[in-house]
Amino acid sequence: MKQATRIRAIMLDWAGTTVDHGSIAPVLALTTLFAKHGVSLAMEDARRDMGLLKRDHIQAILALPAVISAWHKAFGREPEPEDVSRLYDEFGPLQMDIITQHSQLIEGVADVVRGWQNRGLLIGSTTGYTRAMLTPVLAQAAAAGYRPDASVCPDDVGAGRPAPWMLARNAQLLNVYPPSSCVKIGDTISDIEEGRNAGMWTIGLTRTGNMIGLDSATLAQLPAAQKESLLKQASSRLLEAGAHFVAEDLSACDPILAQIETNMQSS
Repeated sequence: MKQATRIRAIMLDWAGTTVDHGSIAPVLALTTLFAKHGVSLAMEDARRDMGLLKRDHIQAILALPAVISAWHKAFGREPEPEDVSRLYDEFGPLQMDIITQHSQLIEGVADVVRGWQNRGLLIGSTTGYTRAMLTPVLAQAAAAGYRPDASVCPDDVGAGRPAPWMLARNAQLLNVYPPSSCVKIGDTISDIEEGRNAGMWTIGLTRTGNMIGLDSATLAQLPAAQKESLLKQASSRLLEAGAHFVAEDLSACDPILAQIETNMQSS
């Protein structure tokens, strides 16, 4: 197979990458869900496995020692498989209510993506949301000027991240190959794992996403030294997870895309 020498498609995550600065909606939905059952879910525990299919995310939370202990205190027993199903069934309607309040486009996304599309790049997207959850987000994003050329959810392909199938389906829909001609951009460790498993280049985002987990207004109020420290920590974690590159937000990715193409042409 001929080696790819240029980028043909960019695959984007949703919450924390293109919408919902700080990936607030999934965390708010999860903490609200567990609070309804008498379990106070720590923010770091809610964010730990962000990016997974939501059922898998709930299952991972229920396996955390602190949550097992709190669950036992509330119910007199440890979580059981049936609890995963029950919580997931409750999570859907709750998440739908919260998504519409926290899915505004991140600043600069519409212009950046439109510029890529005008240059002939195709835009795919993957998510931890189900199709029902993503549908209102797609509509809200389109109204604000962001329209990916393809979108794939875990329930479209039978598995969520870190499996590569959502990315593979995007590539099929966009008729783009080999995988090395695609770049996956996301803000979670599972985004990076998904991209690497699919054989794509990966860029991890720090400022707008789950690693820092703050909306733009809250982040802007932090002292400069604290912001710099948070950005460095986020960068380190994403690079350790296998990201080829990191950037603060989507608007900072153009120089990295140029570097990727240089690397492609020299390999």
